[in-house]
Amino acid sequence: MEIEKVETDSDKDKPVDLIIEQLKSWLNTGQLKPGDRLLSERKLAEQFGASRSHVREAIKKLEFYGIFKTLPQSGTFVAALDISALEGLISDALHIETYDFYSLAETRLLLEVSAIRLCCERRTEEDLKLIEMRLRLCDAKIRAGEPAVEEDLNFHRQIATASKNQVLKSMMLIITPDLMTNYRKFWICDNSRRQNSSITALEHELMFEYIRKQDADAAEIIMRQHLAGVMEFASQQKVE
Repeated sequence: MEIEKVETDSDKDKPVDLIIEQLKSWLNTGQLKPGDRLLSERKLAEQFGASRSHVREAIKKLEFYGIFKTLPQSGTFVAALDISALEGLISDALHIETYDFYSLAETRLLLEVSAIRLCCERRTEEDLKLIEMRLRLCDAKIRAGEPAVEEDLNFHRQIATASKNQVLKSMMLIITPDLMTNYRKFWICDNSRRQNSSITALEHELMFEYIRKQDADAAEIIMRQHLAGVMEFASQQKVE
């Protein structure tokens, strides 16, 4: 099929956003449908006239929103959602970057507190296994002194999944990409500082323990304590 190339030399638009816009247009025209498998990263880069790194970033961003899903040995697929829902999610992906870090951090706190309380009430034994798996992956990065932004947020997203509230989970997915961008920008979750990383690891362990015990009040206290430093830092950025 004939596909327009993405113009990446615009001073106004970012290459990644232009790629996302093009993918949205494919959905509009029916060139891409729910359940369809995407072309390979290399072929998409050729079609768009863009770098593979930009294509990779666009796909990863849309994966965080639940728009795409990558399956091992199978490829990346469009989520089996209604077209209007997919378009709405993509629009969110394109426009959320206008939000400031404080707003993102504040929203995260509100969502995380609700998520962990609901998780304590509704989690299953399978949820516990998945949360612990994410916990161990994050802990391994922390112990190695490596950046663990993605692993940290994946641990928290697993808690949101166990809340069994799909709207709450979707809202977490919406803010995750920009949280990652800001966390990396400001070196949050920088595990080169051993004291901070040890505190983070301990708080994660306590969260898991209270989720296991289904102690929602204790879990909320630890979650608020866990995010207090980020909120304070984000508040300082807001003032500046």
